[in-house]
Amino acid sequence: MFGGGFPFGGAFGGGGFPGAEAGFGRREKGDNTRYYKILGVDSNANDVELKRAHRKLALKHHPDKGGDSDKFKEINEAYDVLRDPEKRKIYDEYGEDAIKEGMGSGGPPAGMEDLFSMFTGGGRRGAPRERRGENVVHRLKVGLEEMFIGSTRKLSLARNIKCDVCAGRGTKSGKQYPCSECHGTGVQVMMRPLGPGMMQQIQQPCSNCRQTGFAPPPQDVCPACSGKGLVPEKKVFEVHIEQGHKHGAKVVLRGEAGCSDPNVQPGDVVFVLEQRPHKLFKRVGNDLVMEKDITLAEALCGCSFDVVHLDNRVLQVVHPGGEVIKPESWRCVNDEGMPVHGRPYEKGNLYIRFAVKFPDELDAGTMDALRKLLPPGAASASHNGRMETEDIEQVSSRSIKDMEEELRLRRQYAKAQSSEAYESSDEEDGMPRGQKVQCAQQ
Repeated sequence: MFGGGFPFGGAFGGGGFPGAEAGFGRREKGDNTRYYKILGVDSNANDVELKRAHRKLALKHHPDKGGDSDKFKEINEAYDVLRDPEKRKIYDEYGEDAIKEGMGSGGPPAGMEDLFSMFTGGGRRGAPRERRGENVVHRLKVGLEEMFIGSTRKLSLARNIKCDVCAGRGTKSGKQYPCSECHGTGVQVMMRPLGPGMMQQIQQPCSNCRQTGFAPPPQDVCPACSGKGLVPEKKVFEVHIEQGHKHGAKVVLRGEAGCSDPNVQPGDVVFVLEQRPHKLFKRVGNDLVMEKDITLAEALCGCSFDVVHLDNRVLQVVHPGGEVIKPESWRCVNDEGMPVHGRPYEKGNLYIRFAVKFPDELDAGTMDALRKLLPPGAASASHNGRMETEDIEQVSSRSIKDMEEELRLRRQYAKAQSSEAYESSDEEDGMPRGQKVQCAQQ
């Protein structure tokens, strides 16, 4: 068929097939324990245990804390493989070499079956996807402090799990009996009359088997689950809020949502983090923003104040005299913002916005003292450039407490003035006058 020899014999070292030593396309099992030893966990460790072990070791061996960079890379490599269900399955079956050769990224390497399918025009068929239940989503309100230092929440959730007594079959014998009402389809077909000689066929979930397609006889019903195949359970979950987590971040517990059908794999429990407002800090990305009220004397002569941070550290912010803090100005404290998620030793900045509180009134003595200390204004020195001072007219001003309210009242006044002017124009043209609306100026 191939002219006396395999056309790619040289590529496989003298005509052999890859993996021939292991027997017809199978590869030998390699080391599948080292990654578990690196993280210090058992081979049956779940996602929560893996995450906890990785976090502990990553903090201990981080290069920024004086740890070994090679050891830190090994820890991340082990965690990257074991947290991925597909990679972990391949690692447990074939070992570390299989992962490094790329089996974890695109499936196992081609064997004899794949070689022959290349010449016969066939293609590889992946295994059918496993049916999974719906995910359960919970919104979890957390404080900014928890996102800064990290925390663990314990939450109790009710769910249904597969019955251990009957392995989810609902019968004592382990047999499954097709429902006599729906014939195993889980759906009943009903006919509904619409009128004389007219019928409508409708489908509805089978009430006899609860849409499962199976209904065991009374003498074979499992007593533990009453034939449902599922039993209720309450479980306490640990939700790990990591440093740097943001509003809207998701914490996923794989396969912990419970079962709605004993023949379907459970979905995930997904916690969506919602940050509660903080009384002092506002988060902008990885930065923190706060406002600080200072007096006019502090703005002119310097100030010092304490800030209680999110981890209860007290930061003393010192601004020496000589540089005036102007109203609505900003200052920055480097590296005192939020930690970066995944790299908690990198932090954003803390930005402080200053609001200068001016005194409501001054006595004559204070005003005289200030005039001597402060430079005169341009208006006092040159009369704004006017040559003659006989035409000067003094006017008074009033205080505006709420400028938005002031603008609203001015718009109402302008509208009223426009309406009066329109009515006045109608009178001059001999048009019939309507009722005047008197508007009081505020």
